[in-house]
Amino acid sequence: MKNIIQQPGREIGWGLFNNSLDDVFEGFYRPYSANPGDVTGGSLVPAIDLHENDNSYTVRAEIPGVKKEDIDVTVNDGVLTINAETRYENEEKEDDGRVLRQERRYGKYVRSIRLGKDVDESHVKAKYKDGVLELELPKVEEVKPKKISIDVN
Repeated sequence: MKNIIQQPGREIGWGLFNNSLDDVFEGFYRPYSANPGDVTGGSLVPAIDLHENDNSYTVRAEIPGVKKEDIDVTVNDGVLTINAETRYENEEKEDDGRVLRQERRYGKYVRSIRLGKDVDESHVKAKYKDGVLELELPKVEEVKPKKISIDVN
């Protein structure tokens, strides 16, 4: 026979089990962000990967559930800003029209990253697939010093 010792303030039985399940499902539906669950000023913070090579920067941002037309990307003075909105509504009805469950999910993603002034803003390329926005930000060619000859009079 097993002895069960109840600790004050802890539930035993289905209540504890249900709370654990709730924690699992809450974690599953948390927004994807740099720090999961981060919400800044009512906005979700998408997780990003930022890579740099000699010729460009590559940014990948996770913004699941967003339609392409609801994504806005700007680059200004070396600062990349990603704005996106997600809207989802699900309604389940019985045959007689009674609503059994109706769920809505809305979120706005905002993320700004300072890259530097070496971004060629006129040649940025973007693609969006499977909830991941990928941006290729080429660097401007480095301006090399011009040698000036000196005339002798």
